[in-house]
Amino acid sequence: MDAAENRIARYDCRRVREAFPIDGDLEKPVWKQAEKSRRFVDMVTGEPAPLATQAAALWDEKALYVAYWIDEPDVRASFTERDSLIWFDNDVELFFDGEDCYYEFEINAFNTVYEVFFIYQDALKKGSRFEQAGFDLYNRDVDVLSGFQDAARFRKHPRGRRWAFMDFDFPGLQSGVKVEGKINDPSHIDKGWTVELAFPWEGFRILSPGKNFPPRDGDSIRCQLFRFENLRANGNALGSAGWSLNEHGVYDSHRPECFARLHFKE
Repeated sequence: MDAAENRIARYDCRRVREAFPIDGDLEKPVWKQAEKSRRFVDMVTGEPAPLATQAAALWDEKALYVAYWIDEPDVRASFTERDSLIWFDNDVELFFDGEDCYYEFEINAFNTVYEVFFIYQDALKKGSRFEQAGFDLYNRDVDVLSGFQDAARFRKHPRGRRWAFMDFDFPGLQSGVKVEGKINDPSHIDKGWTVELAFPWEGFRILSPGKNFPPRDGDSIRCQLFRFENLRANGNALGSAGWSLNEHGVYDSHRPECFARLHFKE
């Protein structure tokens, strides 16, 4: 195992056998029995992030469930329209790796969601499974991942550019957010916010048709959990900090080879 693989985080996702609402309230008994992840770290260096973020995951025969606990003394958000540019807000994100593709999810404290389905350009060919599934470059809302933050870094990836299907909606996705404080009120010291998500297995079959969904005991997927925070001091914006379950060694969330391993357990 090389040094890079040693840095990859592993999380054991346990099966749950009780139904529960997806509303952002993580005080429910079902989440008290879930094991929280380690504290998120700086995406480049691996050093502990200054504001605590942890996550947990559960699964059943219907879906994968993910929760975030986000410490935040000044909860802020601005976007309320779905698929807005959420990364300009403080947000948490979740990526799932697939076969020649991957999925990106973002959410802010207003419970505003942003989604994209990425397919490597060398995989989207005539007659491919993606074309058969309706990923049409001519009739869909499609962009190219060529560097909306830093063009040079994406061209260095071994797989090259990716088609970004901006109109993709994960089938049956549910999300809930709960704010412990007063959002967009800097005069009030907040505790933070929590996020609760449900991803039905149908969407994973699009990502990885060769895997079992629902999973079996011992199966695994690659995913990564992120938090992005716009840092401010003395009335000035200092830039965006990226924190994740394990470091990537570079400020780039679009690195599936760096994603954590989620292992399913009964």
